[in-house]
This record gives sequence, structure tokens and C-alpha cells, in this order.
Amino acid sequence: MPDTDTPLTSIRARIDAASTAAGRAPQSVTLLAVSKTRGADEIAALADQGQHDFGENYLQEALDKMPALADRGLVWHFIGPIQSNKTRDIAAHFDWVHTVDRAKVARRLNEQRPDHLPPLNVCIQVNVDDEASKSGVALDQVAALAAAFADWPRLRLRGLMAIPRADSDDGNRAAFQALAMTLSQLRNTMPALDTLSMGMSADYTVAIEEGATLVRLGTALFGPRPPKDTR
Repeated sequence: MPDTDTPLTSIRARIDAASTAAGRAPQSVTLLAVSKTRGADEIAALADQGQHDFGENYLQEALDKMPALADRGLVWHFIGPIQSNKTRDIAAHFDWVHTVDRAKVARRLNEQRPDHLPPLNVCIQVNVDDEASKSGVALDQVAALAAAFADWPRLRLRGLMAIPRADSDDGNRAAFQALAMTLSQLRNTMPALDTLSMGMSADYTVAIEEGATLVRLGTALFGPRPPKDTR
């Protein structure tokens, strides 16, 4: 059994408390450990405490770590920007992709998903605050992209993902509400959609209050990242 005083157990307790306060079942929110820049040994230590879902932003870094962790049954989520020349490896090695924001990328992931693997779980990334510096589909374009998934049988559309602006005065509540409303509207014609990937270390409890089913936390679990070598 995992220790009772680790960052992981403390965060899980907060997630369960936020879920209960929002009238939702405890343990109804998946915790995604953001493991970019973390070594395989750090990931293994967290896996030993019962964490199964890990998110990676950088493809080559993830591919370098995965072999050492292959026997642990981990669920790998790609949460970084997707370049077209990286889709083959993403399709072959990940269980989830949270950052699909255009049909070209989705089509390539579908074509390159190996036949022996189950369909790749996908979230559409939404630029919920319409920020020029961020990737993502505009809110009014989500439905059209979602509908196109009917042509991609090797992908399973699960829901929506967003990274709201960092300087919001309301803890990103308005952005989370907009994303949740968009998913609710999609579910009128796609009732199987079940995922709202939203909320990070600074705002995950607000995200849960507004319907998040998956929150993405890194430093809160692993501790501060080592400084970059600038030599």
C-alpha cells in the first residue's frame, strides 16, 4: 500500500474532496501525472505508489523513457504540440492524445495507428480564450472537427482539452464553463463523449467544480524541476 503522507496521496485526497463538494462521486476524476523532464526512475517511483496515467510533452524524451517502464502497464498520454512528422510514433506508442487541433493531424494519426492496438483515445484541443500564442480549435469550430471523427475508425474521440490563460482573475472558471458547455452540446449528438481534460496545479480544484474529468499535474507531484543547463 502507498504511504499515507506522499504528495500523490495528498493530491488525490484533494481531488476526491473537490469532487464530493461538487456533488460528484469520489475518484471520478483521473489524475494525469505530467512527467516531462522527469526520468524513468522518478516515474517508476510514482507508479509504485499506484499512479498509472502519465503525460508527456516531448516525443523523443518519452520514447527514450518508455522501454524501461514497459512492464508496468502505464497509460501514456501525449499532451504536447503535434508536428506532422511525429504522428507515426505518437500513434504507435501512446494510449491518448490530448492535443489534436486540425484534421490533417487526426487523419495521419488514424492512418498510422497500428492495427494490433485499440483505437487511439483523442481529445480535441480548444483555444478557449482565443489566444494567438496557443494552439487549439476555436470554440465555434469544435463541432465541425468532432464530426469528422466519423471518418477515422482508428481514433476514438473522448472529449475536449484546454489550457486557459495563466492570468485569469476567476481561477479560469469562465474558460472551464465554456469548455464544459461545448462538450455538453456535442453530447447531444455524440453521447459517448466523456472527457474534459482541464485543470493544472494552480486551478485544478476550480476545474473539478466545473466538470473536469481529468486534471494534469506535474510539479505538485514530482517537486520542482531541475534548472536547465545553460552552459
